Amino acid sequence: MIKISKRSSELAESVTLAITAKAKEMRAKGFDIISFGAGEPDFDTPQEIKNAAEEAIRKGHTKYTPVGGIPELKSAVIEKFKRDNNLDYSTSEILISSGGKHSFYNLAQALIDPGDEVIIPAPYWVSYPPIIELAGGVAVIVSAKEENGFKMTPDDFKEAITNKTKAVIINSPSNPTGAVYSKSELLPIVEIALKNNILLITDDIYEQLCYGDNSFTCLASLSKEARDNTVVLNGISKTYSMTGWRIGYAAGPENIIKAMTRIQSQSTSNPTSISQWAAVEAIKGSQEKVVEMRSVFKKRRDLMVNGLNNIEGVSITAPDGAFYAFANVSEHYGKKSNDKEIKGSLDLTSYLLENAEVAVVPGIAFGSDPHIRLSFACSEEDIKNGLSRIAKALGELK
Repeated sequence: MIKISKRSSELAESVTLAITAKAKEMRAKGFDIISFGAGEPDFDTPQEIKNAAEEAIRKGHTKYTPVGGIPELKSAVIEKFKRDNNLDYSTSEILISSGGKHSFYNLAQALIDPGDEVIIPAPYWVSYPPIIELAGGVAVIVSAKEENGFKMTPDDFKEAITNKTKAVIINSPSNPTGAVYSKSELLPIVEIALKNNILLITDDIYEQLCYGDNSFTCLASLSKEARDNTVVLNGISKTYSMTGWRIGYAAGPENIIKAMTRIQSQSTSNPTSISQWAAVEAIKGSQEKVVEMRSVFKKRRDLMVNGLNNIEGVSITAPDGAFYAFANVSEHYGKKSNDKEIKGSLDLTSYLLENAEVAVVPGIAFGSDPHIRLSFACSEEDIKNGLSRIAKALGELK
């Protein structure tokens, strides 16, 4: 048997995707599974976007495109940054990729040399550390404490900086916590990064999904210096319920974008042509559906948070954005189901799936074992029923 590479054998599978797949598999076998694992909106892609894709097929837009994306989509992204973030970019500062994850992968490959350090506040999106490590870098995890709203403080940031620090990642609104950094919280982080010649990476994929007092602020918009020292990652998947269309984009310094484009040219080449034309309609067309989806998510958020806070031994900081609730369930650790002890979030997740037929994601996958992540990208009925099952199952632990 041919031996696989060390890096692939050491690479963990995405826990969120694994949980979602297992829930679907159990449901196919007849189990009545309620899934809070999904990291995607449950709404259909708006019809006008689907119409644009069909029109692209009819017009024969089914061939290779420029590696970095069609000019029409780059122009739409430039317009979006001007419209929503008061940022000006040129075409050479934009790259279209096959999803937000692909954009970050391209960036890591283009930016990181072996031993370079990238600071990541935890809880973090599960793919940040592996993607950095695949590029030969070192993920430096900084605990963003729950009492600080799951947000990294300037002091936290300063303490993590070494002479090997290359970049820092800010994800706001956050997956998994829903935390949203205010402008006043971002300013000192930008100042520290600029002073230490550290690249700012801002993952804005949940930009349009904010519900609390903190409105979204794009880190790159804070100053000209911030704009010139920031790579903005975004995409269409969450905002327009287009997860399967696989279109992400990046904006940043021209030399970095060119390097990312070279990486892409030798890996995937261009993103899907049809999806690119659909993305043009999504970004340039009516944003009415986005407003409607955000309103529904806010209602579900309130239902989820209130329900979780009514379960004994569960507490939660209400998320200001995204569509996840990050609940502290550590009071149940050390308890038992029959003779099996619940030692952490992995055990609790398995227990809930097997005994309550509810799929959640263990917090350890995001760097915070006391927690579990529950997505409220599902119906109100599922939220009510799922939380009722969770309360019952937790109540049976001894």
